[in-house]
Amino acid sequence: MTPQRTGTGSEVGPWFQAGRWRDVARAAGLVSADGDVRPTVFAEMSALAARTGAVNLGQGFPDVDGPAHVAQAAVAAILAGHNQYPPGAGTPELRRAVVLHQERYYGLSHDPETEVLVTAGATEAIAATVLALVGPGDEVLTLEPFYDSYAAVIAMAGAEHVTVGLTAGVDGFRLDLDALAAAFGARTRLVLLNSPHNPTGTVLSRAELEAVARLATQWDAVVVTDEVYEHLTYDGAEHVPVATLPGMAGRTLTISSAGKTLSFTGWKIGWVTGPAELVAAVRTVKQFLTYVSGAPFQPAIAAALVDADGATGEYVRGLAVSLAARRDLLCDGLVAAGFGVVVPRGTYFVVADGAGLGFEDGADLCRRLPDLAGVVGVPVSAFCRAGSTTAEALRPRVRFTFVKRQDVLVEAVTRLGRLTGRGSR
Repeated sequence: MTPQRTGTGSEVGPWFQAGRWRDVARAAGLVSADGDVRPTVFAEMSALAARTGAVNLGQGFPDVDGPAHVAQAAVAAILAGHNQYPPGAGTPELRRAVVLHQERYYGLSHDPETEVLVTAGATEAIAATVLALVGPGDEVLTLEPFYDSYAAVIAMAGAEHVTVGLTAGVDGFRLDLDALAAAFGARTRLVLLNSPHNPTGTVLSRAELEAVARLATQWDAVVVTDEVYEHLTYDGAEHVPVATLPGMAGRTLTISSAGKTLSFTGWKIGWVTGPAELVAAVRTVKQFLTYVSGAPFQPAIAAALVDADGATGEYVRGLAVSLAARRDLLCDGLVAAGFGVVVPRGTYFVVADGAGLGFEDGADLCRRLPDLAGVVGVPVSAFCRAGSTTAEALRPRVRFTFVKRQDVLVEAVTRLGRLTGRGSR
Protein backbone atom coordinates (compact mmCIF):
# COMPACT_ATOMS: atom_id res chain seq x y z
CA MET A 1 0.00 0.00 0.00
CA THR A 2 1.33 3.45 -0.90
CA PRO A 3 1.77 5.58 2.24
CA GLN A 4 -0.26 8.77 2.47
CA ARG A 5 1.67 12.02 2.29
CA THR A 6 1.27 14.11 5.45
CA GLY A 7 3.56 17.08 4.75
CA THR A 8 2.60 20.70 5.34
CA GLY A 9 2.86 21.86 1.72
CA SER A 10 0.02 22.12 -0.79
CA GLU A 11 -0.12 20.37 -4.15
CA VAL A 12 -3.01 22.49 -5.44
CA GLY A 13 -2.37 23.92 -8.90
CA PRO A 14 -1.62 27.56 -9.79
CA TRP A 15 -5.32 28.34 -10.21
CA PHE A 16 -5.50 28.39 -6.41
CA GLN A 17 -3.10 31.33 -6.09
CA ALA A 18 -5.16 33.27 -8.64
CA GLY A 19 -8.45 32.61 -6.82
CA ARG A 20 -11.00 35.12 -5.62
CA TRP A 21 -9.72 34.72 -2.05
CA ARG A 22 -6.53 36.52 -3.09
CA ASP A 23 -8.58 39.41 -4.53
CA VAL A 24 -10.26 39.67 -1.15
CA ALA A 25 -6.92 39.61 0.68
CA ARG A 26 -5.50 42.24 -1.66
CA ALA A 27 -8.53 44.50 -1.26
CA ALA A 28 -8.25 44.26 2.52
CA GLY A 29 -4.55 45.13 2.41
CA LEU A 30 -3.42 41.68 3.53
CA VAL A 31 -0.96 40.91 0.71
CA SER A 32 2.65 41.85 1.48
CA ALA A 33 5.18 43.10 -1.05
CA ASP A 34 6.52 39.56 -1.55
CA GLY A 35 3.02 38.20 -2.23
CA ASP A 36 2.44 36.47 1.10
CA VAL A 37 -0.93 36.84 2.84
CA ARG A 38 -0.56 38.17 6.37
CA PRO A 39 -3.02 38.44 9.28
CA THR A 40 -5.09 41.58 9.69
CA VAL A 41 -3.43 44.46 11.48
CA PHE A 42 -5.97 44.00 14.28
CA ALA A 43 -4.79 40.44 14.85
CA GLU A 44 -1.17 41.54 14.59
CA MET A 45 -1.56 44.35 17.13
CA SER A 46 -3.61 42.25 19.57
CA ALA A 47 -0.93 39.55 19.43
CA LEU A 48 1.72 42.21 19.99
CA ALA A 49 -0.16 43.48 23.03
CA ALA A 50 -0.45 39.97 24.45
CA ARG A 51 3.23 39.24 23.84
CA THR A 52 4.53 42.47 25.37
CA GLY A 53 1.97 43.12 28.10
CA ALA A 54 1.02 46.43 26.47
CA VAL A 55 -2.37 48.04 27.11
CA ASN A 56 -4.45 47.08 24.08
CA LEU A 57 -6.27 50.15 22.76
CA GLY A 58 -6.24 48.77 19.23
CA GLN A 59 -9.18 46.38 18.91
CA GLY A 60 -12.50 48.00 19.69
CA PHE A 61 -14.47 45.82 22.05
CA PRO A 62 -15.61 46.55 25.62
CA ASP A 63 -13.74 44.97 28.51
CA VAL A 64 -16.94 44.66 30.57
CA ASP A 65 -20.23 43.01 29.68
CA GLY A 66 -23.48 44.80 28.93
CA PRO A 67 -26.51 45.03 31.25
CA ALA A 68 -27.01 42.02 33.51
CA HIS A 69 -30.77 41.89 32.96
CA VAL A 70 -30.23 41.39 29.21
CA ALA A 71 -27.71 38.61 29.84
CA GLN A 72 -30.17 36.99 32.25
CA ALA A 73 -32.85 37.14 29.54
CA ALA A 74 -30.54 35.15 27.26
CA VAL A 75 -29.92 32.59 30.00
CA ALA A 76 -33.67 32.30 30.53
CA ALA A 77 -34.16 31.78 26.79
CA ILE A 78 -31.60 28.97 26.77
CA LEU A 79 -33.26 27.27 29.72
CA ALA A 80 -36.66 27.72 28.09
CA GLY A 81 -35.49 25.75 25.07
CA HIS A 82 -34.78 28.50 22.50
CA ASN A 83 -31.81 26.55 21.20
CA GLN A 84 -32.84 25.37 17.74
CA TYR A 85 -33.05 27.20 14.42
CA PRO A 86 -35.09 30.41 14.69
CA PRO A 87 -37.10 31.60 11.68
CA GLY A 88 -34.93 32.55 8.73
CA ALA A 89 -35.85 36.23 8.88
CA GLY A 90 -35.42 36.35 12.65
CA THR A 91 -37.82 35.72 15.52
CA PRO A 92 -41.11 37.63 15.22
CA GLU A 93 -40.57 39.38 18.57
CA LEU A 94 -37.15 40.70 17.52
CA ARG A 95 -38.40 41.91 14.16
CA ARG A 96 -41.27 43.71 15.90
CA ALA A 97 -38.84 45.19 18.43
CA VAL A 98 -36.62 46.52 15.63
CA VAL A 99 -39.66 48.13 14.01
CA LEU A 100 -40.59 49.73 17.35
CA HIS A 101 -37.02 51.00 17.76
CA GLN A 102 -36.94 52.63 14.32
CA GLU A 103 -40.33 54.25 14.88
CA ARG A 104 -39.54 55.46 18.41
CA TYR A 105 -36.22 57.09 17.57
CA TYR A 106 -36.59 58.14 13.95
CA GLY A 107 -40.27 58.06 12.98
CA LEU A 108 -39.63 55.31 10.41
CA SER A 109 -42.40 52.79 9.75
CA HIS A 110 -41.64 49.22 8.67
CA ASP A 111 -43.57 46.00 8.16
CA PRO A 112 -41.96 43.41 10.47
CA GLU A 113 -42.94 40.62 8.09
CA THR A 114 -41.31 41.95 4.92
CA GLU A 115 -39.08 44.90 5.76
CA VAL A 116 -36.87 43.57 8.59
CA LEU A 117 -34.16 40.90 8.42
CA VAL A 118 -32.15 39.67 11.41
CA THR A 119 -28.50 38.87 10.66
CA ALA A 120 -25.36 37.54 12.31
CA GLY A 121 -24.24 41.00 13.29
CA ALA A 122 -23.88 44.03 11.07
CA THR A 123 -20.90 42.49 9.29
CA GLU A 124 -23.04 39.74 7.79
CA ALA A 125 -25.75 42.26 6.96
CA ILE A 126 -23.23 44.31 4.99
CA ALA A 127 -21.82 41.25 3.25
CA ALA A 128 -25.22 39.88 2.27
CA THR A 129 -26.33 43.29 1.02
CA VAL A 130 -23.29 43.88 -1.17
CA LEU A 131 -23.31 40.32 -2.53
CA ALA A 132 -27.02 40.60 -3.28
CA LEU A 133 -26.98 43.91 -5.08
CA VAL A 134 -23.72 44.28 -7.01
CA GLY A 135 -21.39 42.27 -9.23
CA PRO A 136 -18.62 42.66 -11.82
CA GLY A 137 -18.82 45.98 -13.63
CA ASP A 138 -20.65 47.71 -10.78
CA GLU A 139 -19.17 50.34 -8.47
CA VAL A 140 -19.62 50.63 -4.72
CA LEU A 141 -18.83 54.02 -3.22
CA THR A 142 -17.58 54.32 0.37
CA LEU A 143 -15.94 56.93 2.51
CA GLU A 144 -12.20 56.62 3.12
CA PRO A 145 -10.95 55.57 5.63
CA PHE A 146 -13.41 52.68 5.77
CA TYR A 147 -14.11 49.66 7.96
CA ASP A 148 -11.96 46.87 6.52
CA SER A 149 -14.77 44.42 5.78
CA TYR A 150 -16.22 46.85 3.21
CA ALA A 151 -13.28 46.43 0.84
CA ALA A 152 -13.24 42.68 1.38
CA VAL A 153 -16.89 42.05 0.54
CA ILE A 154 -16.80 44.40 -2.46
CA ALA A 155 -13.95 42.24 -3.76
CA MET A 156 -15.97 39.09 -3.02
CA ALA A 157 -18.73 40.47 -5.23
CA GLY A 158 -16.25 41.28 -8.01
CA ALA A 159 -17.34 44.92 -7.98
CA GLU A 160 -15.12 48.02 -8.07
CA HIS A 161 -14.46 49.95 -4.87
CA VAL A 162 -14.58 53.76 -5.26
CA THR A 163 -13.76 55.98 -2.29
CA VAL A 164 -14.22 59.57 -1.22
CA GLY A 165 -11.74 60.75 1.39
CA LEU A 166 -12.62 62.40 4.67
CA THR A 167 -10.46 65.41 5.49
CA ALA A 168 -9.35 66.32 9.02
CA GLY A 169 -10.19 69.85 10.13
CA VAL A 170 -10.97 71.89 13.22
CA ASP A 171 -14.54 70.57 13.23
CA GLY A 172 -13.59 66.92 12.76
CA PHE A 173 -13.27 64.78 9.66
CA ARG A 174 -15.47 66.18 6.94
CA LEU A 175 -16.70 65.05 3.52
CA ASP A 176 -15.52 66.96 0.43
CA LEU A 177 -18.80 67.48 -1.43
CA ASP A 178 -17.10 68.27 -4.76
CA ALA A 179 -15.10 65.05 -4.56
CA LEU A 180 -18.29 63.21 -3.61
CA ALA A 181 -20.09 64.46 -6.72
CA ALA A 182 -17.12 63.54 -8.92
CA ALA A 183 -17.08 59.98 -7.54
CA PHE A 184 -20.61 59.14 -8.73
CA GLY A 185 -21.22 57.81 -12.21
CA ALA A 186 -23.33 55.55 -14.39
CA ARG A 187 -21.86 52.41 -12.77
CA THR A 188 -22.50 53.51 -9.18
CA ARG A 189 -24.90 50.95 -7.74
CA LEU A 190 -24.37 51.23 -3.98
CA VAL A 191 -23.26 53.94 -1.59
CA LEU A 192 -22.07 52.30 1.63
CA LEU A 193 -22.02 54.87 4.43
CA ASN A 194 -20.95 54.56 8.05
CA SER A 195 -22.07 57.27 10.47
CA PRO A 196 -21.13 57.63 13.27
CA HIS A 197 -17.93 56.71 11.48
CA ASN A 198 -15.28 54.14 12.31
CA PRO A 199 -12.35 54.89 12.51
CA THR A 200 -12.57 58.70 12.65
CA GLY A 201 -15.45 59.12 15.11
CA THR A 202 -17.07 61.75 12.90
CA VAL A 203 -20.85 62.08 12.71
CA LEU A 204 -21.90 63.11 9.20
CA SER A 205 -23.93 66.30 9.17
CA ARG A 206 -27.42 66.57 7.77
CA ALA A 207 -26.04 68.68 4.89
CA GLU A 208 -23.47 66.03 4.01
CA LEU A 209 -26.10 63.29 4.07
CA GLU A 210 -28.48 65.38 1.97
CA ALA A 211 -25.73 65.72 -0.64
CA VAL A 212 -25.34 61.93 -0.70
CA ALA A 213 -29.11 61.54 -1.03
CA ARG A 214 -29.32 63.95 -3.97
CA LEU A 215 -26.53 62.20 -5.84
CA ALA A 216 -27.85 58.72 -5.11
CA THR A 217 -31.23 59.73 -6.48
CA GLN A 218 -29.66 61.39 -9.53
CA TRP A 219 -27.62 58.27 -10.36
CA ASP A 220 -30.26 55.73 -9.25
CA ALA A 221 -28.05 54.19 -6.55
CA VAL A 222 -29.09 52.38 -3.37
CA VAL A 223 -27.75 53.82 -0.11
CA VAL A 224 -26.68 51.30 2.53
CA THR A 225 -26.08 52.81 5.96
CA ASP A 226 -24.03 51.17 8.69
CA GLU A 227 -25.41 52.74 11.86
CA VAL A 228 -24.05 50.43 14.56
CA TYR A 229 -22.87 53.41 16.66
CA GLU A 230 -26.20 55.23 16.34
CA HIS A 231 -26.67 55.68 20.10
CA LEU A 232 -23.04 56.51 20.88
CA THR A 233 -22.82 60.21 20.04
CA TYR A 234 -21.50 63.09 22.15
CA ASP A 235 -21.59 66.86 22.56
CA GLY A 236 -25.07 67.14 21.06
CA ALA A 237 -24.12 65.54 17.75
CA GLU A 238 -27.23 64.55 15.79
CA HIS A 239 -27.35 61.12 14.20
CA VAL A 240 -29.48 61.43 11.04
CA PRO A 241 -30.51 58.15 9.37
CA VAL A 242 -30.46 58.59 5.60
CA ALA A 243 -33.82 56.81 5.39
CA THR A 244 -35.44 59.77 7.17
CA LEU A 245 -34.45 62.23 4.44
CA PRO A 246 -37.11 63.17 1.86
CA GLY A 247 -37.51 60.53 -0.84
CA MET A 248 -34.86 58.20 0.59
CA ALA A 249 -36.92 55.57 2.44
CA GLY A 250 -37.49 53.75 -0.86
CA ARG A 251 -33.80 53.47 -1.79
CA THR A 252 -32.10 53.01 1.60
CA LEU A 253 -31.17 49.89 3.52
CA THR A 254 -30.39 50.63 7.16
CA ILE A 255 -28.09 48.29 9.09
CA SER A 256 -27.50 48.22 12.83
CA SER A 257 -26.87 45.78 15.66
CA ALA A 258 -27.00 45.27 19.41
CA GLY A 259 -23.25 44.70 19.78
CA LYS A 260 -22.13 48.30 20.23
CA THR A 261 -25.30 49.70 21.82
CA LEU A 262 -25.53 47.01 24.50
CA SER A 263 -21.86 45.94 24.77
CA PHE A 264 -22.54 42.33 23.74
CA THR A 265 -20.31 42.26 20.66
CA GLY A 266 -19.91 38.48 20.76
CA TRP A 267 -23.63 37.81 20.44
CA LYS A 268 -23.62 38.96 16.79
CA ILE A 269 -27.23 40.06 16.51
CA GLY A 270 -27.78 42.59 13.75
CA TRP A 271 -30.56 43.64 11.41
CA VAL A 272 -31.43 45.25 8.09
CA THR A 273 -34.49 47.42 7.51
CA GLY A 274 -35.76 48.93 4.30
CA PRO A 275 -38.09 48.45 1.32
CA ALA A 276 -39.51 44.92 1.06
CA GLU A 277 -38.02 44.31 -2.39
CA LEU A 278 -34.50 45.21 -1.29
CA VAL A 279 -34.78 43.29 1.99
CA ALA A 280 -35.97 40.23 0.05
CA ALA A 281 -32.87 40.44 -2.14
CA VAL A 282 -30.61 40.56 0.92
CA ARG A 283 -32.52 37.71 2.57
CA THR A 284 -32.05 35.57 -0.55
CA VAL A 285 -28.27 35.77 -0.14
CA LYS A 286 -28.14 35.83 3.66
CA GLN A 287 -29.93 32.48 3.97
CA PHE A 288 -26.97 30.83 2.23
CA LEU A 289 -24.39 32.48 4.48
CA THR A 290 -25.24 31.70 8.11
CA TYR A 291 -28.87 30.72 7.44
CA VAL A 292 -29.76 31.71 11.03
CA SER A 293 -27.90 32.46 14.26
CA GLY A 294 -28.20 33.43 17.90
CA ALA A 295 -31.48 31.70 18.75
CA PRO A 296 -31.43 32.43 22.53
CA PHE A 297 -29.94 35.89 22.04
CA GLN A 298 -32.72 37.10 19.75
CA PRO A 299 -35.47 37.15 22.41
CA ALA A 300 -33.06 38.79 24.86
CA ILE A 301 -32.24 41.59 22.40
CA ALA A 302 -35.93 41.94 21.53
CA ALA A 303 -36.79 42.51 25.19
CA ALA A 304 -33.94 45.01 25.50
CA LEU A 305 -35.06 47.05 22.47
CA VAL A 306 -38.61 47.23 23.78
CA ASP A 307 -37.32 48.35 27.18
CA ALA A 308 -36.07 51.73 25.95
CA ASP A 309 -37.75 53.59 28.83
CA GLY A 310 -36.59 51.13 31.50
CA ALA A 311 -33.31 49.65 32.63
CA THR A 312 -32.03 49.19 29.09
CA GLY A 313 -32.64 52.80 28.16
CA GLU A 314 -30.93 53.91 31.34
CA TYR A 315 -27.94 51.71 30.50
CA VAL A 316 -27.60 53.06 26.94
CA ARG A 317 -27.86 56.69 28.06
CA GLY A 318 -25.37 56.04 30.84
CA LEU A 319 -22.99 54.31 28.44
CA ALA A 320 -22.91 57.35 26.15
CA VAL A 321 -22.20 59.67 29.10
CA SER A 322 -19.50 57.35 30.41
CA LEU A 323 -17.88 57.00 27.00
CA ALA A 324 -17.80 60.78 26.56
CA ALA A 325 -15.88 61.08 29.83
CA ARG A 326 -13.50 58.27 28.86
CA ARG A 327 -13.02 59.90 25.45
CA ASP A 328 -11.95 63.12 27.15
CA LEU A 329 -9.57 61.25 29.44
CA LEU A 330 -7.84 59.55 26.52
CA CYS A 331 -7.82 62.63 24.28
CA ASP A 332 -6.29 64.77 27.03
CA GLY A 333 -3.64 62.11 27.62
CA LEU A 334 -2.81 61.85 23.94
CA VAL A 335 -2.45 65.63 23.63
CA ALA A 336 -0.23 65.73 26.72
CA ALA A 337 1.93 63.02 25.15
CA GLY A 338 2.41 65.16 22.03
CA PHE A 339 -0.18 63.74 19.64
CA GLY A 340 -2.47 65.89 17.56
CA VAL A 341 -6.08 64.81 18.20
CA VAL A 342 -9.36 65.28 16.34
CA VAL A 343 -11.94 64.90 19.10
CA PRO A 344 -14.58 62.38 17.96
CA ARG A 345 -18.30 63.08 18.33
CA GLY A 346 -19.37 59.47 17.98
CA THR A 347 -18.25 55.81 18.18
CA TYR A 348 -15.60 54.76 20.67
CA PHE A 349 -12.50 55.59 18.68
CA VAL A 350 -10.18 58.58 18.48
CA VAL A 351 -7.67 59.29 15.71
CA ALA A 352 -4.34 60.71 16.88
CA ASP A 353 -1.62 62.25 14.71
CA GLY A 354 1.92 61.13 15.50
CA ALA A 355 3.57 63.68 13.20
CA GLY A 356 4.02 66.16 16.04
CA LEU A 357 6.10 63.56 17.84
CA GLY A 358 8.23 63.02 14.75
CA PHE A 359 6.50 59.83 13.56
CA GLU A 360 5.46 60.05 9.91
CA ASP A 361 4.41 56.40 9.59
CA GLY A 362 1.54 55.30 11.83
CA ALA A 363 2.12 51.62 11.10
CA ASP A 364 5.75 51.88 12.20
CA LEU A 365 4.70 53.84 15.28
CA CYS A 366 2.13 51.17 16.23
CA ARG A 367 4.75 48.44 16.00
CA ARG A 368 7.10 50.47 18.20
CA LEU A 369 4.55 51.73 20.74
CA PRO A 370 4.66 48.65 22.99
CA ASP A 371 8.39 49.22 23.59
CA LEU A 372 8.17 53.01 23.66
CA ALA A 373 5.10 53.36 25.85
CA GLY A 374 3.53 49.97 26.62
CA VAL A 375 0.40 50.75 24.59
CA VAL A 376 -1.05 49.34 21.36
CA GLY A 377 -3.07 51.20 18.72
CA VAL A 378 -3.98 50.54 15.07
CA PRO A 379 -2.66 52.56 12.11
CA VAL A 380 -5.36 54.44 10.24
CA SER A 381 -3.66 53.35 7.01
CA ALA A 382 -5.20 49.91 7.66
CA PHE A 383 -8.57 51.50 6.86
CA CYS A 384 -7.41 52.98 3.53
CA ARG A 385 -6.59 51.75 0.05
CA ALA A 386 -2.87 51.27 -0.40
CA GLY A 387 -1.34 54.24 -2.16
CA SER A 388 -4.47 56.39 -2.15
CA THR A 389 -4.31 60.14 -1.56
CA THR A 390 -6.24 59.67 1.68
CA ALA A 391 -3.90 56.94 2.88
CA GLU A 392 -0.92 59.23 2.36
CA ALA A 393 -2.63 62.16 4.08
CA LEU A 394 -3.51 60.00 7.10
CA ARG A 395 -0.24 58.04 7.15
CA PRO A 396 0.99 59.39 10.53
CA ARG A 397 -2.33 58.75 12.26
CA VAL A 398 -3.25 56.03 14.72
CA ARG A 399 -6.65 54.90 15.98
CA PHE A 400 -7.10 54.25 19.68
CA THR A 401 -10.25 52.98 21.42
CA PHE A 402 -11.63 54.38 24.65
CA VAL A 403 -14.21 51.63 25.24
CA LYS A 404 -12.13 50.30 28.12
CA ARG A 405 -12.47 50.63 31.89
CA GLN A 406 -11.37 53.97 33.29
CA ASP A 407 -8.51 52.40 35.26
CA VAL A 408 -7.21 50.81 32.05
CA LEU A 409 -7.31 54.18 30.28
CA VAL A 410 -5.59 55.91 33.20
CA GLU A 411 -2.80 53.34 32.97
CA ALA A 412 -2.59 53.81 29.20
CA VAL A 413 -2.41 57.60 29.52
CA THR A 414 0.31 57.29 32.15
CA ARG A 415 2.32 55.06 29.86
CA LEU A 416 1.79 57.34 26.85
CA GLY A 417 3.42 60.09 28.89
CA ARG A 418 6.72 58.33 28.27
CA LEU A 419 6.56 59.54 24.66
CA THR A 420 6.75 63.25 25.52
CA GLY A 421 9.78 64.81 23.92
CA ARG A 422 11.05 61.55 22.45
CA GLY A 423 10.05 62.11 18.85
CA SER A 424 11.16 59.39 16.45
CA ARG A 425 14.67 59.17 17.91
